[in-house]
Amino acid sequence: MNRPLRILVIEDELAIRQGLIDVLVFHGYETDSAASGPTGLQKALTGKFDLILLDIMLPGMDGYEICNRIRAEDRQQPIIMLTARTSEEDIIQGLKLGADDYVAKPFSIQQLLLRIEAVLRRSPAGQEMARTIHLDGISIDTENLVATGDQANLTFTRREIDILSYLATNTSRPIPRHELLEKVWGYDRHLELETRTVDIHIAKLRRKIEANPKEPTNLLTVRGAGYKLVVRR
Repeated sequence: MNRPLRILVIEDELAIRQGLIDVLVFHGYETDSAASGPTGLQKALTGKFDLILLDIMLPGMDGYEICNRIRAEDRQQPIIMLTARTSEEDIIQGLKLGADDYVAKPFSIQQLLLRIEAVLRRSPAGQEMARTIHLDGISIDTENLVATGDQANLTFTRREIDILSYLATNTSRPIPRHELLEKVWGYDRHLELETRTVDIHIAKLRRKIEANPKEPTNLLTVRGAGYKLVVRR
């Protein structure tokens, strides 16, 4: 997938709407927005969006009706509802109408980004994106273990691809070494393991994917937190 993932933000509160747009753009998403129910529905039905962030309390038409109308046209459109209404009945209603997730206000940006990533991973666009990882100056074919573009002759081991794939699906936070050992290597988290093996693999990857491994732009070290992959969506 060579295009950025597109997210539609349907939210009537200007500060929240603009804040969401700023965060999403910073994390590599392309965005559009609407401040009312009818405008949001029109954009949702006529635009091509990989995910819709949908407030419930909207002027002109509430989020439940919008979700219902979208689902009548497209059963696969990923939708996350945003709302201050957090009763069990409200949540059940939203999920019954076909929302993929439900995030209560006030929410942390970190939490929302994790929810977005989780929903996108299950979507057709996310599954397509997982097959190719786009970095600065290099695109990696995760199925065939090779790079495309300028580095067409570059090959990877399955372990290296598994590391990159895990980092690419968790771009909103640094991934600590112990988590990579658990999720990629399959080690039990309670075992006392030498994490040097992670550092060695990261160093090998940097020699392959970085123009200057000593000053990486793709695979970063976040001091005290772990490693973070900068994906060009």
